[in-house]
Amino acid sequence: MMTPDKVLEALSNVQEPDLGKDIVTLNMVKDILIEGNFVSFTVVLTTPACPMKDMIKMACVNAIKLILNKDAVVKVNFTSNTTTKRNDTRAVLPNVNNIIAVVSGKGGVGKSTVAANLALAFAKRGARVGLMDADIYGPSVPIMFGVRGERPMMRQLEGQEKGMIVPLERYGIKLMSIGNLVDEKNAVVWRGPMASSAIRQFVTDVDWEELDYLFIDMPPGTGDIHLTLLQTAPVTGIVVVTTPQDVALADAKKAIAMFGQAQIKVPLIGLVENMSYFVPAELPDNKYYIFGKEGGKKLAEEYDIPFLGQIPLVQSIREGGDYGIPAMVGDDPVTKQAFEEFAGNTIRSISMRNANIGASRVAEVIE
Repeated sequence: MMTPDKVLEALSNVQEPDLGKDIVTLNMVKDILIEGNFVSFTVVLTTPACPMKDMIKMACVNAIKLILNKDAVVKVNFTSNTTTKRNDTRAVLPNVNNIIAVVSGKGGVGKSTVAANLALAFAKRGARVGLMDADIYGPSVPIMFGVRGERPMMRQLEGQEKGMIVPLERYGIKLMSIGNLVDEKNAVVWRGPMASSAIRQFVTDVDWEELDYLFIDMPPGTGDIHLTLLQTAPVTGIVVVTTPQDVALADAKKAIAMFGQAQIKVPLIGLVENMSYFVPAELPDNKYYIFGKEGGKKLAEEYDIPFLGQIPLVQSIREGGDYGIPAMVGDDPVTKQAFEEFAGNTIRSISMRNANIGASRVAEVIE
């Protein structure tokens, strides 16, 4: 006869693939219901975007049938409670669980394309997602999401004197960019303090509401805006974007070194290699390594950080960005698969970071 205790005992053999413990020990099993040979229960995932959902479901069904009752009819329900390591006062971005900065050591490596499609891939998996375009001098989000010329509204929140900026929404994610506040024909000619002030405003004066993940598309390089963000918001971790060639890898090393400094010390979620190989549309099975082969993977191994994936150099990625239809909402299967694999690895790395590393904090940068 099946009982809740016996169900839990059977499910204690099901491991959470990334956290290295069983789902019962991790307190992930709720709401057990038993009626004869029918049993149902809910597994509480660490993120709505969990890429291991199907694997966990199969393992749960097998555990019940093999250990407890071979005739059992098993229904596994899923819900999620997005993990976060925020234990600050939440005066900044109070309803955002995880803040992920997407960085690169140099420009021209496709960082904005990667950030946009990573955010979309998370949203496609069911997460509540925002994308902040912090590249003040070269904002790309308005073009990539087809919101050029649109202006955000203002909202007065109850109990607050000043109004809050309401982010735009497209493809199921919230968007904020300096490109939607200034005329794109005008250059943003600002000294460092003005640019830093704009970033603070994006963090403190935008009503992002409740988000599982806020992705921040950072400017290339390592400078004032990066330090301002790290001093203003408790960043969960960093995703580094590079390409395979040596000049990009050399600059990626600088970005890795910056965020690993003792006075900054932000966890590295991992590194992704963009433009890894060229795939012609008429020969989708052919790969041409124009910029070198697996330089990003070797760099990740050198610094002992997770390697999150390889994104091919495909014409449709460029066209989609120009037309306001990013790859993740386009119809090219090659690019979608690459970004989905990259997103799955990133989700897993964030969950492991939250399980194994101390609380998120703002950086204490020595001026």
